[in-house]
Amino acid sequence: MGSIDRTFSIAPMMEWTDRHYRVLARIMSKKSLLYTEMVTAPALTYGDVDKHLKYNESEHPIAVQLGGSNVDELITATKHCTNYNYDEINLNVGCPSERVQNGKIGAILMQEPDLVVDCLNAMANNTDKEVTIKHRIGVDNNDKYENVKSFVDIVANKTKCKTFIVHARVAILKGLSPKENRQIPPLKYDYVYKLKQDFPELKIIINGGITDLEQVKQHLQFVDGAMIGRSAYQTPYDVLHNIDNILFNEHNEILSRQEVILEYIKYMDTQAKQGTPISTMAKHLMGIFHSQKGGKAFRRYLSENMFDKDTTTDVVKKALEFTN
Repeated sequence: MGSIDRTFSIAPMMEWTDRHYRVLARIMSKKSLLYTEMVTAPALTYGDVDKHLKYNESEHPIAVQLGGSNVDELITATKHCTNYNYDEINLNVGCPSERVQNGKIGAILMQEPDLVVDCLNAMANNTDKEVTIKHRIGVDNNDKYENVKSFVDIVANKTKCKTFIVHARVAILKGLSPKENRQIPPLKYDYVYKLKQDFPELKIIINGGITDLEQVKQHLQFVDGAMIGRSAYQTPYDVLHNIDNILFNEHNEILSRQEVILEYIKYMDTQAKQGTPISTMAKHLMGIFHSQKGGKAFRRYLSENMFDKDTTTDVVKKALEFTN
């Protein structure tokens, strides 16, 4: 099992971190660890596996995130993920959405650490890939540090899982939307720092409310890695274009925004020949020119023209003209 550098990663985000976005991210950063959108174990057990798991080789290192709590389904899903050669298989124990709670997916599982143990062991026993967990610091009113410490202690001692990605907020299971769950519960970064102090042998990755590299560098003084979510999608160039040099001590040429998009267009042309709609890929470009001259015109032109039936990548090239 190869060692994965977890210094920096991009969070799994539904409808955002699809395989097309991940290619765009990889053009800007060769070192960041990328995550898929959450894929449910039932979807891989009973659905179209290739549709959910196919990706591009350029995306490595890449982790797949699974949602589920049925051991048999997780075994099947894990085997599929292993066959597709993902570098890591992650169990979602952090999603607060009421929509997935009925299937015992996400943060609700923090209330049943023994079930989480069974899930992780079933996964680890059916793959040679590293199995990891992403979770909150607690749910509802269980927001004391001792609660998350107990959860990590149980999981770490009863499974092979040694990497814990911790969103530094509690999840409110009823009454808050997923968006509100990312904003309303207070961030408690000190809880995550304390986990690293109490479990120095574990890899502790911090997540939640982190928006830029300066914040990442601050967190890296206390934990093993940091994960950025929304801003890595909404302002991808700002976050990613120089991250390999800053965080990984690489000495790579820095591409301009225009160069990034021209490289992505090559990928879009290949995918379009395979039937992928231009809009499916172009939507990920909306934040590239955030706060830049011509950025609004670029976004407006794309949004007004990328859905046309006969659209080609010429629509992106035309939009680029507004940024010159």
